[in-house]
Order: sequence, then structure tokens, then C-alpha cells
Amino acid sequence: MTMNSADTQLHYATTLPSGKHWSLRLRRGLSLQMTDKLGNANVAMVFYNPHNLLERYNAPDTLKCQHTFHLTQGHCLYSDMGRVMASITMDSAGGHESISGNSNRESVEIRYGKRSYQNDRNNWYQNGHDAFLVELAKYGLSQADLPANVNWFNRCEIKEDGAVRLHDVEQKSARSVHLRLDMDCLVILHTCPHPMLNNKKYPEMQIDIALRDADPIQDDDECMNRCDENRRGFENNRLYHLGGA
Repeated sequence: MTMNSADTQLHYATTLPSGKHWSLRLRRGLSLQMTDKLGNANVAMVFYNPHNLLERYNAPDTLKCQHTFHLTQGHCLYSDMGRVMASITMDSAGGHESISGNSNRESVEIRYGKRSYQNDRNNWYQNGHDAFLVELAKYGLSQADLPANVNWFNRCEIKEDGAVRLHDVEQKSARSVHLRLDMDCLVILHTCPHPMLNNKKYPEMQIDIALRDADPIQDDDECMNRCDENRRGFENNRLYHLGGA
């Protein structure tokens, strides 16, 4: 039986506007629930094992082993050691991508103009790369430790000529995605614009974040049973947790 997320205990909630960054160590068994209130958000995210920061999210393995180009409900997020870090248990956004990476200072200045914190304070234009670096530094990590990230609430399409383009969202309405933490994770995220967004104005976003208890994994779990590779990933988790992690 699946409980409604509103019925589980709320441990924490916050709202992030655009251009912000955030990080937290989260224990396995929690549900990280994100809602894009305005229908135009980008939440870039990476994951690390807080007990061994060398283990981190691996985008190529995540996509390859599940035979997919985009991520949605039923998919898992893999570490570079073949373990399931998190599972997508609910998705009303229709898919998310993990190939486009981040904006950087130069791309943001070219597209939106130059604004600095020194001159514009909270109205400055932060970029995704630098936002990640600020959070990484809090845990002794640096640019060399930054893997390919997930961009939640955005997905890419391949055109006939092989070019990659950002999928246009026609109807701007609230969308949500829920992640079940299947390992203890250090989660690092930012809310800077997607690197392929073709806006002339730095977007205004509103992302609600809630931490609740996730439903326990059952034998008929959608994510675990999506493919043989996912079942092996959860078996790797089981063996790992036998060691007390």
C-alpha cells in the first residue's frame, strides 16, 4: 500500500528562488520532494556518499544501464560504484535530463547581461558552475570533484540532424518530482538557469523543497523492478549496508 506524501511526517521545508544554491546530508529512507511552482524551474543536482566522498552520482551509467535518454518515474540514480543512490518515485513533470551540464559565468553574462553581487546584491545573476563550487567547498571538495549533474524539470530532445535542444514546456503550471534516498547522500543543488535556456531575461523561479519519510521498499517496487540492472543495483545496496553504512 502506498501512502500519500501528505500523510508522512514532514521533517523540513523551504522555498528557493532562482540563482540560489543549497546542500544537505540526507539519510536513506527520506523522500526529497521538489515542486516547481511557476512551471519554469531548473534544479541542477549532484549526489555524493557522505561516508566516502569518492563515490558520487554517475550520469553515463545511470542512463546506459536503464536504456534511457531522460529520467522519469521508475528510474534510479546510480553511483560510480554501481549502487542506487536515489529513486524517482513520482514525477509529474514528464522527464528530466542529465547530459547538458551547467551554465557558467561567461554564458550567463552573454545571455542575460552582467550583474555582480558587489554591485547588485541579491539581484545579481549567479551561474550554475560557480554555485556548485561554493557548496562543494563546504565539504572539502573542488571543481575536480564535480560530476555531470541532473537538471530537474527540463529534458532534451535530439533533432534529425543530431543537434540537442531543450524541450519547450508549452503550459507553465506547477510540477513535482519525488526522490527516495536509497543510500545516505550528500545532496548539492542550485537553481540557476538551464544552460540551454533561450530567454533574454534571467528567469524568476520558485522551488518548494520538502523532506518527508519515504514509503518502505516493497517487493513490487516500481524502481527496483524496472529492469534487471536495477535489481542488481539494489542488491549492491543490500550488500553495502550489511557493512553498517
